Amino acid sequence: MSTPETSRFVRLRVELVLEIEDEDAVTRAALRRIADDDGMPDEERVHAESAVTEDTAEALAQLVDPFALVGEVPGAELLQASWSGEEIDYDPDSPEWDLDDVDDDVDDDGDDDEGDGDEGEGEGEGEGGTGRAG
Repeated sequence: MSTPETSRFVRLRVELVLEIEDEDAVTRAALRRIADDDGMPDEERVHAESAVTEDTAEALAQLVDPFALVGEVPGAELLQASWSGEEIDYDPDSPEWDLDDVDDDVDDDGDDDEGDGDEGEGEGEGEGGTGRAG
């Protein structure tokens, strides 16, 4: 048998920019998601409800589920995901938003030059947090 020369682990980087056309609709959907989550402890629920009503980016992060995005990819298992939401100034004509330059913050060995790459806070489903498949 031969030893594989490549890692079995792959980091998939996805960056999305969404335009929120109806902040109230996003907030209501996030609050419904929180209310429907029977496994969420009461203390976490109170914190999540407060966060999504104060910040549309937090509401959107509550609704995004990276596990659902790749959960049914054959031959792959999602081990860890981190995600966050933040309000940004967006100018599609700015060179800063050129998608061809996405890899500029990754050096030759594939490591993120700006730290460990985890942007989330805490454990959770969509709280801008880090989740682990289980």
